[in-house]
This record gives sequence, C-alpha cells and structure tokens, in this order.
Amino acid sequence: METAEYHNLDLVEREHWYYAGKRELVHAWIDRVRPVRRNDTWLDFGAGTGIFALSMRERCRVLALDAFPESRALLARHFPTDQILAPEGDRIPLADASIAGVSALDVLEHIEDDQGAVAEIHRVLEPGGIFVGTVPADMRLWSDWDEALHHVRRYNRDAWRALFSSGDWNVAHLAFTNVLAYPAVYAIRRLRRNRMRNAPSAPRSEDRVPARPMNWILRRLFVATGKARWLDAPFGVSLIVVATKRDARLHGSTGPR
Repeated sequence: METAEYHNLDLVEREHWYYAGKRELVHAWIDRVRPVRRNDTWLDFGAGTGIFALSMRERCRVLALDAFPESRALLARHFPTDQILAPEGDRIPLADASIAGVSALDVLEHIEDDQGAVAEIHRVLEPGGIFVGTVPADMRLWSDWDEALHHVRRYNRDAWRALFSSGDWNVAHLAFTNVLAYPAVYAIRRLRRNRMRNAPSAPRSEDRVPARPMNWILRRLFVATGKARWLDAPFGVSLIVVATKRDARLHGSTGPR
C-alpha cells in the first residue's frame, strides 16, 4: 500500500473501534476454536504495523511476516530481527507443519494469487493448526481508500468460501462482520465518491478515531455481532473465516494442490 498509509494506520490502529474491535474479535474466535498454548508459535501473515502480533506475543511466541520494507521497519520497533520475516517470492520462509496458528487480517485482498497464499498458509500450519483471516467485503463499497491501500478486490461470500472449500480445511466459522455499520459505510462511500470529483483531497473518515463514546459503542456492536454464531447476515463491511488444517492421516487428504 502507499507509504503514507502506514503512517495513517499507525496513528489510529490502537484506538479506532474497527481495528481494536477486530483484534478483540479474532482473539475471541481463537479461544473458541483452538486456544493457543504458551509453547506455540504463531505467524502473523502481513503483519503491517505489528499491533496484532504484539497482542499475540502475550500468549505465545510470535513471528511477524510482511513483504514491505515500510512495515518491517515498524515491526523492528517491537520485535527482534529473528522474529521478523520477509516472503521469499511467493513462499513463506518456514518449514512444513511448523506453526500452530496463522492470522491474515485484511491481507489477502492485497494479493493477486490469494489461492496460492492460502495454500502456503496451509503448508506451514501443523495438523489441527488454526487460521483466522479477515478481508473487506462487497465491491459496492469500493472507494479511493481501497485504491490507496492497493487492494486487488473486495470479496463476496462465495469467493471467500471458495478459498477454503477443499478437503484440506475444517471451517469452524465463515460470516460477514461489521454488519450494523454497513448502511452507514455504504452511504458515506457513495457520498465521498461524489465529493471526490470536486475535492480530491477531502479527509477520510477511516483516518480519524471517532469521539470516545461513539468509538466505544461502535466497537461493542462490532464485536458482539461478530461473535454471534446465530447471526448469518447477507451483507457486511468485512468477512471473517476461522478454519483448522485437517490432519491428512485422519482424512486421507494429500494436502493443498
């Protein structure tokens, strides 16, 4: 993504209801599906500023991988060199079945070959290891924000599910998230599209933390609906998947192809 976007993200990510709520939601699903143990190793794939990796460091050993030097410079503020990884071409520089869990939070939408990236994540996971991924949803929400972040796509549910539809995964949860915010986000982005024609440098709502009471309310709504198993909304601003790697010895799978 644009170099300036790392700075923008670093300023708001710790407090903004979406980013803070996303971390809380992901931790809740990890605890529900496959709790991490102290001796586990976790890989944050596309670690960005490193704030989620930092939250996992309290629970287990963490490796942070990112393709961009700007990100790795930010990661170096918090992690020693041997815990910061760069991909080797399209490969994750780790051995097969060596990682207990992988997160890719708003990462796969940046990657042309998202199927290949998911196959690599599967390769490094140990049998029974957990993957948690989030992506932006719905191309109707496409905006200058997606372009500044160098998104390749926003996902619909079918395209997201297709990445995990092989016999190599057990999908514990796949759903839209940020459901209640969808009407407002849709309206704001349509209005912004119109404003951009006349004021290309108009400030973005994504770069500002709302007032404290509203920020708290939005976070609580985001997390509560995202944790609800019973909620199967037909739309949302984002999608989440929580899946575990099938054990080929038990299921007869030959691994990702």
